[in-house]
Amino acid sequence: MSFVTRRALSTLIPPKVASPKAIGAAPDAVKMQRVVNFYQKLPRGPAPEVKATGLLGRYQAKHFGKNPTNKPIIHAIVALLIIGYAQNYYFHLRHHKNNAH
Repeated sequence: MSFVTRRALSTLIPPKVASPKAIGAAPDAVKMQRVVNFYQKLPRGPAPEVKATGLLGRYQAKHFGKNPTNKPIIHAIVALLIIGYAQNYYFHLRHHKNNAH
């Protein structure tokens, strides 16, 4: 068996559960039962949907989730306008408040 094949197959079986002793040994009922029990306890079917938490997580779930919208583009433009005006005011417009130059 080539290294690539062994590496590909080794990712399918967790190393601590199915050790070479448990698999390669004679069919010992106790050792194989541990492996079977482990795989029986694994959940079946699709993974449950993860609930979004935090401000950014909820925003992403709402605007980028199942029904994506164009609102994030509008939000980005508005945020840039607000930041731009705030910088303009701080660096230039506040000096014109009392007198023009």
